[in-house]
Amino acid sequence: MIVLNGKELAKKIQAKIKEDVKLLKKASITPGLAVIMIGDDPASQVYVAKKAKACKEVGIYSVVHEMPENIKEETILNTIKLMNENQNINGILVQLPLPEHINQTKILEAIDPKKDVDGFHPYNMGRLFLDLDSFVPCTPLGVMKIFEEYGIDVKGKDVCIVGASNIVGKPMAALLLNEFATVDVCHIYTKDLSEHTKRADIVIVAVGKAGLITKDMVKDDAIVIDIGINRLENGKLTGDVEYEGVSRKCSYITPVPGGVGPMTIAMLLSNTIKATKLTTSK
Repeated sequence: MIVLNGKELAKKIQAKIKEDVKLLKKASITPGLAVIMIGDDPASQVYVAKKAKACKEVGIYSVVHEMPENIKEETILNTIKLMNENQNINGILVQLPLPEHINQTKILEAIDPKKDVDGFHPYNMGRLFLDLDSFVPCTPLGVMKIFEEYGIDVKGKDVCIVGASNIVGKPMAALLLNEFATVDVCHIYTKDLSEHTKRADIVIVAVGKAGLITKDMVKDDAIVIDIGINRLENGKLTGDVEYEGVSRKCSYITPVPGGVGPMTIAMLLSNTIKATKLTTSK
């Protein structure tokens, strides 16, 4: 069994991004990332702090617009408009989830597709599904980079994705289909989850339910990608996979923490560099 070390791969990618930033700065261009965070959700605060720290480490200018939970939708849209027009800001992301009174689709559609470093704008999502160059959501992109790093060829593989969100499950399916994998997407209404996961060469799970995938649900030598992150009562972080049992049975597995999480941030930085080159090219 091989542990897929996303933490080390992310460090390697970030070292390359640091060099890219130096070259851009020599051309008098400083990549800029704007983050909009609404409310005081503890998990969101942790993610945003990690993103800000990673930006600082590689030399990307970042600014966080913190807004109260009861903020008006119009105020958010006005802020996005200012960021769209600001030449010093190359990438924009809105930290999800949003409060219930905010129309998430409307907010995401307001972002300039050329600055959509999260890859959630319908324009970029559509291009992804058509296998055209686009901004790809960071977590699924990070998973594909892990496959690439470890020489895992998904072509012809049976893949089961557990979780059908717009953020992870659906774009993950599109990326895999574009690489000619056979993809099975499961969700809350799937009748017998284990019947799907047991057939898969690769199981990718992103649900947010600790210990959902157990060793009897995967076949021998399966590749298991755990995107879920859950905090137990004792404060320990764990994924959606029962690691001890499943790791003894599979050929490759991502740990939690230290697997996909660091890659998500690395891909955000990578997308910001891409956006910088796109928005500053003549």
